[in-house]
Amino acid sequence: MSHNLPGVSDLIETMARELRELIERQALPDPLMIGIHTGGVWVAEKLHRLLRLPEPLGVLDISFYRDDFTRLGLHPVVKPSRLPFNVEERHIILVDDVLYTGRTIRAALNEIGDYGRPASVTLAVLVDRGGRELPIEARVAGARMELRGDEYVKLSGPEPLTLTVQRKP
Repeated sequence: MSHNLPGVSDLIETMARELRELIERQALPDPLMIGIHTGGVWVAEKLHRLLRLPEPLGVLDISFYRDDFTRLGLHPVVKPSRLPFNVEERHIILVDDVLYTGRTIRAALNEIGDYGRPASVTLAVLVDRGGRELPIEARVAGARMELRGDEYVKLSGPEPLTLTVQRKP
C-alpha cells in the first residue's frame, strides 16, 4: 500500500490556520503551547512561531509516565520536562507528531496534571493514524490516514521535517 504524503510544512500551515480559528472561535485568552518530546516539539516549535504565541514553548518528556515502555522494550533516557509557565487555569495546546493508540497523550496529560489543573487542553497532531486504544481525539490534525497494522508513520527531523510510512520489521 503506497501513501501519498503531503509536505510537512503544508500540514503545519494547515494546523496553524485551524488552531488560529479555534482560538478565536473559543475566545481562548493567551493559550500556552506544549510539545511532546521529540517529534511533537519539532512540530510545536514551528506552530508556536506561526501563531506568534507570547509565552515560551513548553516541552514534555513523558518517558516515565508511559504505561507501556517496558512492554515496548524501551529503556527511556529521561530528559527533564520544561514548562516555563504556570499551567493552573490556563488553556493549553498540546502538540505531538503522530496520534496512534492515545497512550502518549494520556501520559502527557498525567504529567501536565502534576504541574497543575489547566482550564482546557486542546490536542493538535501532525498525523492522526487511527487505531486508538484510549478515548482520545485530536481537535486539530494536519493529516488523517488509515494504516495497516504492520505500518507506522515516522517523522524525521529536525531540519528538514519529513514524513515517511514504514513497515515494521
